[in-house]
Amino acid sequence: MLTAVYATSVTVNLAPADLPKEGSHYDLPIALGIMAAIGAIPPDALVNYTVLGELALDGTITTVAGVLPAAIAANARGHGLICPHASGSEAAWASQDLDVLAPISLIQLANHFKGTQVMARPRPAVRGLPGAQPDLRDIKGQESAKRALEIAAAGGHNLLLNGPPGAGKSMLAARLPSILPPLRPRELLEVSLVHSIAGDLAGGALTDRRPFRAPHHSASMAALVGGGTRARPGEISLAHHGVLFLDELPEFQPQVLDSLRQPLETGEVAIARANHRIVYPARFQLVAAMNPCRCGHASEPGFTCHRQPVARCIAQYHARLSGPLLDRIDLHVDVPAVAAADLMLPPPAEGSREVAERVAAARDIQVTRYAGLGLPGILSNAAAPANVIEAVAQPDAGGLALIREASDRLHLSARGFHRILKLARTIADLDGATEVGRTHLAEALTYRIDTARQLRAA
Repeated sequence: MLTAVYATSVTVNLAPADLPKEGSHYDLPIALGIMAAIGAIPPDALVNYTVLGELALDGTITTVAGVLPAAIAANARGHGLICPHASGSEAAWASQDLDVLAPISLIQLANHFKGTQVMARPRPAVRGLPGAQPDLRDIKGQESAKRALEIAAAGGHNLLLNGPPGAGKSMLAARLPSILPPLRPRELLEVSLVHSIAGDLAGGALTDRRPFRAPHHSASMAALVGGGTRARPGEISLAHHGVLFLDELPEFQPQVLDSLRQPLETGEVAIARANHRIVYPARFQLVAAMNPCRCGHASEPGFTCHRQPVARCIAQYHARLSGPLLDRIDLHVDVPAVAAADLMLPPPAEGSREVAERVAAARDIQVTRYAGLGLPGILSNAAAPANVIEAVAQPDAGGLALIREASDRLHLSARGFHRILKLARTIADLDGATEVGRTHLAEALTYRIDTARQLRAA
């Protein structure tokens, strides 16, 4: 028996032609368009639907990145959304009124349109809480570093921990998420959109935990700030409204570190390519840790470097960090080695829960303050513009004289001056004070003295 096989060509036009098109998002809409054209599904079934999804050879619809922003855009146009089953929970967050179809396979979707099978609307999913987080109660000693960590969390300030190996710098940084307040609804949406584009929303579930990203010091510039052939968001965007922790800070490539300078100021990063330009949000809190020198023990009493004088060893290691980057770090904290006698003490009475309560109260003060000024987008002192912080952190007479004297002695830049005001405003918020006093400015300046010394060394 002879079987005749006729080849039929199908032309698919993806318009507009000047817009770059890549990825597997178009598999499902192309397949549904062909099915509607040949009558496999009702011709009007796809009216007012936005469709995206990857199609396997067996008809299974597999997940794709970026479903949440696509769902929000579809809802704004008055469309429904057809997306993979694995991404249905993610799409359901866009709106309660959004018509979402999340089929497992092409056959299931065709049966739905024919009326032989009805699919239920997916429900928004919430990511389950992980196990117990590391607690500040685990750290014995280091009271000044804990105080700096609390201030950094309360105002969203950048922090640099400097100390010998084994002093507890990484332990302190790992416990920062335990004292940070949960994401507010607006922050949650922004963070989820970025992670959706990156394909990092596991199972389409959202969480109000702030991101904590800790890339290795071998990370490339594209990995850190974003890029690649598809201009994916980098670590600084994935840390949006959260923490970017850079351990062994001087071991990063200097060009990679300097690429952080602009995002630290603007809160966003622009990735430009020959045919398109993408802007990702990057309002992150930088927390870094470093040793005082390459040997790691230059700050210890009686240490002598066998290669060169200790001062030169420290200066050469710090020279790997540029002055403009150091100028953007608000708190510079020395973390000395912990004595064995401290390690044998019982755990401290105060842990992350008590500190988190004070941090949350200070954050609430800041949100209320800037909302009252008509700036609801500013959620922390660190994000306040210079002109705003000058108004809300106006020092009293004693504080004004102190900062004037310190500005001359430390040779503060304009950026450094405003960052001290932001830091003092956060310290005052933790104290529940309405005005910034001399004591608040004095404490803020203590975190800047070592930074000024490093700037001169750099």
